[in-house]
Amino acid sequence: MNRRVFAHAATAFELGEPRAIAWAFSNMGDGSLHKVANNFLKLIEEDGRLQRLRARYFGHAGRLNFVDTRDFWRHVRDRLPGLQAYFEEAAEETGIDWRLLAAIGYQESHWRTDAVSPTGVRGIMMLTKATAGEIGVNKRTDPVESIRGGAYYLSKLMKKIPERIQEPDRSWLALASYNIGYGHLEDARKITQKRGGNPDSWKDVKENLPLLSKRKWYKNTKHGYARGNEALRYVENIRSYYAILGWQLEKEKPSFTPPSRAININSPAL
Repeated sequence: MNRRVFAHAATAFELGEPRAIAWAFSNMGDGSLHKVANNFLKLIEEDGRLQRLRARYFGHAGRLNFVDTRDFWRHVRDRLPGLQAYFEEAAEETGIDWRLLAAIGYQESHWRTDAVSPTGVRGIMMLTKATAGEIGVNKRTDPVESIRGGAYYLSKLMKKIPERIQEPDRSWLALASYNIGYGHLEDARKITQKRGGNPDSWKDVKENLPLLSKRKWYKNTKHGYARGNEALRYVENIRSYYAILGWQLEKEKPSFTPPSRAININSPAL
């Protein structure tokens, strides 16, 4: 967990076998508070809230290794300063937290304006030619156009997500569709529902995304085969980069205040 923000953190010594977390209560009272606490813990275990909390705060932890984290910090120092203003401008226009846009840009291109993939996507936000035309981007390798275009495209995908889905699940699902396509995301959500999961929960959907590459499942979907594992890694990596940027900016006390629609990564809300 801490290696994301302290890249050189390493194990100093073993603490022994894991132990359960416990709450301590005074034995001077009538025991009513203890009873209520036990009932509360039982309730959130049964209705899934405890599992959702674990998934939200720890589900993406551990996906970045030492080299990934070290390289990211190096690029935060060397590349992000020249692009941050563009991410902030795009955030003001779309209402999406600039840190999230920056995390997407890093996952897509490592913040390289001249990035080109073998499949023909280009620029910091790695837009396809078709997507660029759809959102009015003329030059995909122009950092301003690419970042603004990527932000508008993500905003467009977020609007497709059903209104009942709240943050942060809304953003994580939109990110998956940014990578894999909205149609394939819908296929994954339908598979999730079919298997008894919650199609509105990223925690449940991400468990089923890999099934889009298995014939048993994709043969019955509307949009067919997709690299679901890739979409899963994509979103979880972005979550890690986003968390690191949030920590860095908290430490530096930035003057920029994210828009009201920005995700509060430190919020206790589910």
